[in-house]
Amino acid sequence: MRKYALLFGALSSLMSTTAMAETVLTIATVNNGDMIRMQGLTDDFTAKNPDIQLNWVTLEENVLRERVTTDIATKGGQYDILTIGTYETPIWAKNGWLLPLDKLGADYDADDLLPAIREAVSVDGKLYASPFYAESSLVMYRKDLFEKAGLKMPEGGPDWKFIGEAARKIDDKANGISGICLRGKAGWGENMALVTGIANAYGAKWFDENWKPQFDTDKWKEAAAFYVNLLRDAGPQGASSNGFNENLALFQQGKCGMWMDASVAASFVSNPKESTVADQVGYALSPNVGGGESRGNWLWAWTLAIPSSSTKADAAQKFISWATDKAYLNLVASKEGWANVPPGTRKSLYDNAQYQKEAPFAAITLDAINAANKGKPQAQYPAWGYIIIPEYQSIGTSVGQLFSAAVAGQLSVDDALAQAQSVTTREMTRAGYIK
Repeated sequence: MRKYALLFGALSSLMSTTAMAETVLTIATVNNGDMIRMQGLTDDFTAKNPDIQLNWVTLEENVLRERVTTDIATKGGQYDILTIGTYETPIWAKNGWLLPLDKLGADYDADDLLPAIREAVSVDGKLYASPFYAESSLVMYRKDLFEKAGLKMPEGGPDWKFIGEAARKIDDKANGISGICLRGKAGWGENMALVTGIANAYGAKWFDENWKPQFDTDKWKEAAAFYVNLLRDAGPQGASSNGFNENLALFQQGKCGMWMDASVAASFVSNPKESTVADQVGYALSPNVGGGESRGNWLWAWTLAIPSSSTKADAAQKFISWATDKAYLNLVASKEGWANVPPGTRKSLYDNAQYQKEAPFAAITLDAINAANKGKPQAQYPAWGYIIIPEYQSIGTSVGQLFSAAVAGQLSVDDALAQAQSVTTREMTRAGYIK
């Protein structure tokens, strides 16, 4: 009888748990370190919300973008929460594809969001996505390799000429060290985030005021040649296949002398649990060209949003509030230390003396975010490294494939630019921007 009693008790417990778990949220997210860490901490959320279960779909960046775009455009309804960026948010909100986040609760404190980030995820004053972390771009470099080579990072930030010369000087392929790692993997949010930033610094832009593509200009030729030749000379083998995660791993393993990429990476390269060179990392602002105003640094945030096809909006807003409010930062800090909290979203974080003390990259990250719009053509992409039009996702990826092919030696720089001019002109004409 005791055996049956125990079995009955176990079944009753299971039925009770199942009855409580009335809502299952399916969350599509990217396989970045901060998102993986969030998944590991969600017991805190489910303990406070036992009636909500979480189903995670974790994808590589390009795959995530493709799947969530297809799902939301077709009203597929596969997901209740989407991980999207500051590119998709205003476009999808205006299309009616996202629900406004108007039930995040008093503890969320939207007024604490950094103004540039809040503006990027709002439409007509309404919040349509909540930033999980935000970033600009920085140079991360090995101080030990610089010292060995007799190099000193310029105060106030480098220019690309210095970066190119330094990368070639510290390049040491014989010992498994590339002078620099840069994104080469094709994608509008992969290599084109970087390439567009370099182009901005050189004074090049995607379009003129009439939306005519500008890849046939001397400035684009100069910027593209610099990027391609730098990776061919001082980049790692297979650079055309490397995106954010691949370069992060290389830098953490001590295989990159420099890396110019998202500022969010700073906490991962300086974490001794994850990085073999943590005690040797220095940080600098993104490079300019000849002392110019624009450093080509982008502004980006990975955010959580609710598709209008979801029937579980209230539960979804509970989770989004938990994952992006100030209490979550405290939770991460209690587990991983302040240097590893998701950066770039809240004023209170940068007012936090403990964060400033533990995160050597804190001040320079905030400076980069606040300066992301300097020297950029405001009408087309204020502060961002992409164009805020629906067609850019497809066009940017197509052009990214051409630049990736140039890095791999499959195309010359001139041919890549000529094809970029052709494909962009064709698509912008088809979309009605060019009459």
